[in-house]
Amino acid sequence: MGMMQTLAKLVPQRWRKDAALVPVVRLSGTIGAVTPLRPGMSLAGVAKILERAFAMRNARAVAVVINSPGGSPVQSRLIYQRIRQLAVEKKLPVLVFVEDVAASGGYMIACAGDEIFCDPSSILGSIGVVGGSFGFQELIRKIGVERRLYTAGEHKATLDPFLPEKPDDVARLKTIQREIHATFIALVKQSRGARLKGGDDFLFTGEYWAGETSVALGLADGIGDLRTVLRSRYGDKVKTPVVAPPSSLLSGLLGRKSGAGASALRDGVAGLPDGLISSLEERAIWAKFGL
Repeated sequence: MGMMQTLAKLVPQRWRKDAALVPVVRLSGTIGAVTPLRPGMSLAGVAKILERAFAMRNARAVAVVINSPGGSPVQSRLIYQRIRQLAVEKKLPVLVFVEDVAASGGYMIACAGDEIFCDPSSILGSIGVVGGSFGFQELIRKIGVERRLYTAGEHKATLDPFLPEKPDDVARLKTIQREIHATFIALVKQSRGARLKGGDDFLFTGEYWAGETSVALGLADGIGDLRTVLRSRYGDKVKTPVVAPPSSLLSGLLGRKSGAGASALRDGVAGLPDGLISSLEERAIWAKFGL
């Protein structure tokens, strides 16, 4: 190392003219259980990535790129909370950039940003709660299958897809959904505050909007992509290292031939039916937003 480089390191950071550093975290996929055939997001899967980004020395901010149609409300809130906790602990602003979609739980995570930017064609919103199932009682009757179910607890078989639907069961489910919806609404209001434009009966119906309208409604702060916004704010030489996640589980399994890797591979193959169903469910969630 040359003498000039050595001396430069002795100069206090506030007096240097080094390029600004803004770590980038990419959060993509449906939110909830993650399997080899269903990549996505959970707090367990993204916590270390977030911690590494916020721990980067001399960072000026942290950029979070989101592309998610939603999923588990619990995991969405946990990820939101972890981002906010780290932002407060490290005293760093969080800039969120929405790519294709930040809807439902994806928008909940986006609310962790001090500012939210999106593309004119991005989809934002869907602030609501949805749940669904199928009724197979007529199907099993037609094919001659007798349903045998044994429970302890009056409501243990609530909304069983092989039994006729009961109005009381649906009413209980709707009560739970309203509670979750109220929590979601409170989080959005706390995050966006006075920037929101429009009444509750308009913003919180589960509807979603494109980028320009989202900005007008206060769901986002502006139109812009990561590179343009960061270069405008921190200079053309801003450094934006992407904090990458570890190799995917499926890639790891394919690269191993024995031992724990072989055992994990067997487990993965055994779970293929569930994984395929999960993949179809994920595809349906993305398709809801035309993606």
